[in-house]
Amino acid sequence: MHSCLLCAFLIFLLSFLLSSLSIPFYPSNSLSLFGDAQFSNNSITLTQETSCLSSSNSSNGIGRAFYDYPVRFLDISSNVTASFSCKFSFTITSSSPSCPLGDGIAFFITSNSGFFSVSNGYMGLPNEVSDPQDSYIAVEFDTNYDPSLGDINGNHIGIDANTILSLDSVDVTSLGFDLKSGKKMTAWIEYRDSSKKIKVWLGEDYEARPPAPVLESEIDLSKHLKEFMHVGFSASNGRGSAVHVVDQWRFKTSGVAPSTLPVETVQEEECLVCWPGDTGEDDQVSDFRRRDKREVRLALGLGGLALFVIFVLGILCFYYVFVLRRKGMIPGECNEGQSSRFQGSKVPRRLSLSEIRSATRGFNQNKIIGEGASAVVYEGALPSCGTVAVKRFSEVKQKGNLRNPFSNEFGTMAGCLRHKNLVQLQGWCCEKNELVLVYEYMPNGSLDRILHLRTHATKLLTWERRLNIILGVASALVYLHEDCERLIIHRDVKTCNIMLDADLNAKLGDFGLAEVYEHSCRTRDATLPAGTMGYLAPEYVYSGVPTVKTDVYSFGVVVLEVVSGRRPVDDNGVVLADWVWDLWEKGTVGEAVDHKLIGRYNKVEMERVLVVGLSCVHPNSKKRPTVKEAARMMKGEMPLPNLPAKKPTVKIQSVLPKQSEELLRFGHDEVNDTPWATPKTHFSRF
Repeated sequence: MHSCLLCAFLIFLLSFLLSSLSIPFYPSNSLSLFGDAQFSNNSITLTQETSCLSSSNSSNGIGRAFYDYPVRFLDISSNVTASFSCKFSFTITSSSPSCPLGDGIAFFITSNSGFFSVSNGYMGLPNEVSDPQDSYIAVEFDTNYDPSLGDINGNHIGIDANTILSLDSVDVTSLGFDLKSGKKMTAWIEYRDSSKKIKVWLGEDYEARPPAPVLESEIDLSKHLKEFMHVGFSASNGRGSAVHVVDQWRFKTSGVAPSTLPVETVQEEECLVCWPGDTGEDDQVSDFRRRDKREVRLALGLGGLALFVIFVLGILCFYYVFVLRRKGMIPGECNEGQSSRFQGSKVPRRLSLSEIRSATRGFNQNKIIGEGASAVVYEGALPSCGTVAVKRFSEVKQKGNLRNPFSNEFGTMAGCLRHKNLVQLQGWCCEKNELVLVYEYMPNGSLDRILHLRTHATKLLTWERRLNIILGVASALVYLHEDCERLIIHRDVKTCNIMLDADLNAKLGDFGLAEVYEHSCRTRDATLPAGTMGYLAPEYVYSGVPTVKTDVYSFGVVVLEVVSGRRPVDDNGVVLADWVWDLWEKGTVGEAVDHKLIGRYNKVEMERVLVVGLSCVHPNSKKRPTVKEAARMMKGEMPLPNLPAKKPTVKIQSVLPKQSEELLRFGHDEVNDTPWATPKTHFSRF
């Protein structure tokens, strides 16, 4: 309790000091940099000098920088869209006389900071947005002429919405500007929702905005803006070479109050992002409040004292919450220190315990829709989200290297995992002894329930829907393994954790066992194997080292389970993977098809999926395909693998420590006969 109060007091003090002293909140650690971007002399250098010959075939010719904290652009309850103003200085300097210039620089607003292009060209922007959940708006300062993109020349400003093809553009050469001159220029960007217009000014004097914009375009951004968006910059060199630099950036919204920390500590009339050395207000922008010089001097005078007090309190809070809790000296309370690490950094909203109780009618037993080893799931209703699934975690005593499922799942999901085939985290609550995660509601429950328990509903699972579910799970795993900014190994892929929406589309959930790594990480730590029998890869059971190939094995079991309608291990102890391997050896693998399909399927397509499923459960992990390869093979985009005539035998030596009895107990009186099998999640009611 004391730790939560201390953190709350610290946040309040930060909020009070920042709002009353008007000190701009924009430390460099609130920026995320990707690709070639780096900090240099209080500026953001987005691209580096390169050889144009090497950059043409490189994936390192881009740089991106975005503000870590999502900005609220849309009030869903009132359907009000924010207006915004942006001002920044930039320079584009040719770095090699023998090479053409780079592509240019773009200011962007995006719903997903992770889906931008990672290859050269297009200023690092996506060619087009294919997923309706993603959206972006960009103002490009283009220095590369590409007729295929509709460019008017190699020195223009354009406005993009969900595609690199500009909606509107202007040649700035005739206005006396050369974007690639190496001179520092200042851009002003303003959008007014009342007039549905976006305006862009360009000048060389940072203090005085020109009277007339260089570009004015009618566009309704409410059709492109989501509730929360990220703001930032992107640049690329393509086949050329240039250094793209941004500094003195300021940004603000009006009309919609921000609602995530630390953004919510800034008053509506104040600058949302002020960085660096930008102490004055814009005389030309009417909604930037003019500050009295004495107030600024007071802020600067007291700023040092305030920062010192904050620094001391921060050290005390860190020691009390993190150090003591990790040593086990603060038992039985919500780990506020850990939750504050994620608070406000991503879209999920913090909810009060009273809101959670109201949504679930006091955790009413009749609202339970699922129960697992560490949590109970309730159906609930929130005014801002509609029907939701409320996952209430029970208190877990941590031993050895076993982690609290809430901390692990929250830490993974708070990383803004946004994908159409992942169950989306809507909010969270960490209050008193309650640990709660709030997810979007899946009206058709789990795949396990429909496949095995709801006999009357199994007829809904036509072959076309089953294949769509398999490909949906594959898409989610490809995102976790390859497309996410960090490598995520799920470790618990099974039908219980695959949820179905109203249209029976698959969404992978339950990240309580997930492991997160940097993509550059070459080795994995050995852990106590966790998961469910029948889904675990043999090498993982014995080594305790999770890899993407252990997820591939679990995915392969899911494929065989969906096709056959059989459980991974049936009541007689028959292992599904072994059973299908036996059919393959006999040349009768087609007999594995679920009889409830009564022959209503494409035989060639079905056998192709079964072969891919078997390749995924190959005992030798090196012989398994990646999930992306498996999906392509099922779609007929790649040739099928050459499977051995019979299930191969692979020798694996256990590396589990002999003295692991205490770890294996994990709150049980007796050691489990199958220590790698955690209690199976079940959804007994729907």
